[in-house]
Amino acid sequence: MKNNSITRRNFLSATAATTAALSCNASAWSQVLGANERVRFALIGCGGRGRIDAYNMIQQGGELVALCDLNPERIAEVTEFVSSVQKKKPKAMSRMSQVFDAKDIDAVIIATPDHWHGPAAILAMQAGKDVYVEKPHCHNIWESQQMRKVADQTKRILQVGTQNRSAPYNYAALDYIKSGNLGEIHLVKVYNLKPGGPFTLGDPGEKPRDFDWNEWHGPAEMRSWHYNIYKAGWHHFWNYSGGDLADDAAHQIDLAAMLMGDPGLPLSVSSAGGRMHHRNDDSEVPDLLEVSFEFPGFIMTLEHSNYPKYMQKTAKTIRMNNEFPYWTQNATRIELYGSEHMMTIGRHGGGWIVTRENGIVIEKVYGRPGDEPHCINFLESVKSRKQANANLGKLHASTALLHLANIAHRIGNKKLWIDAEKERFIGDKEANALLKREYRKGFEVTV
Repeated sequence: MKNNSITRRNFLSATAATTAALSCNASAWSQVLGANERVRFALIGCGGRGRIDAYNMIQQGGELVALCDLNPERIAEVTEFVSSVQKKKPKAMSRMSQVFDAKDIDAVIIATPDHWHGPAAILAMQAGKDVYVEKPHCHNIWESQQMRKVADQTKRILQVGTQNRSAPYNYAALDYIKSGNLGEIHLVKVYNLKPGGPFTLGDPGEKPRDFDWNEWHGPAEMRSWHYNIYKAGWHHFWNYSGGDLADDAAHQIDLAAMLMGDPGLPLSVSSAGGRMHHRNDDSEVPDLLEVSFEFPGFIMTLEHSNYPKYMQKTAKTIRMNNEFPYWTQNATRIELYGSEHMMTIGRHGGGWIVTRENGIVIEKVYGRPGDEPHCINFLESVKSRKQANANLGKLHASTALLHLANIAHRIGNKKLWIDAEKERFIGDKEANALLKREYRKGFEVTV
């Protein structure tokens, strides 16, 4: 084993400074900040992910002062949900504009459906709020470009909810790669091979009384009420989302980009696949897609599915203990093929191993999820005004990979060449038309 290899023991020692910066606890916060200096934040979108984000942010020293959702029942549920970590009851708001106008709110968490992520973040920054936005941070590449402009103009902090950017074990992997232990890396494989069933719209159901379906759509094209779209089915339609590929694979594609030094946009993208297993359901997005990105010096592939039940994410019991997943059927792993050795790494905990021939493990580091340090990093950035770990300077390009993949698929599984400087496709009007959506009147993005 090389002298600069990382064992479990010397990893903990060598990265003590990094770990301290990323994993300080709430008690440390209370020593640094006075009670009146806590970051006051609002949650916009009170669904499942938003509740977790708000809970984590409170635990790490933030103060939840407002909840915003079109559904008052969700606001009531979140109020109860966070009561175990915060005694002060947050204010209820039904419109984002109320949040943006409030003077006692420093920052917002945006956990709406995907089609609102970018526009809401832009409005929040223009109103002087710092932003923690769930992934993917944008519905399309043009939208992300506008978000970067506004972040620069307003000097606001923006953190995307890709928690791997704050997990210490991932930085240990990055250091290991930078030290040359894997040799030259010319192939990276990213997996998002998850189980899943067919999607059926079914009966529209009854719209809740006084629920503003128009406001829920916001910038997206309006369609008639349907409960299964509101509940979570919006993931299955291009009008609202880039599908599970853009929503969940955002985590591991971003981690892969980070490990490769954030290479920016590729030279080309190509795809193959479609709605191949759940052929006759109501979804528009692919349940099987294989994507290839060509970069100078290496190729990155992304394999995505929503049907094989034997493929599973890393279990929580593994994430929180010194264990590794069964890598062969781990749905969300990344493989880096170096000229000397191979690294396999899991997202959100799961750790990483390095193997040589015959599968012999020569290095291993256990991992923990990055949720807690990611929230701490955001709160610290709000106070220090230093860029957050998952800022748009990094996340713009990694998230764009997912949109490029979807565009290649949507125009017929083509191979597309990319002008990385102009962020446009070369010689393909149909593909370039999908770099931006049509924004509904009254919900246009203005920068």
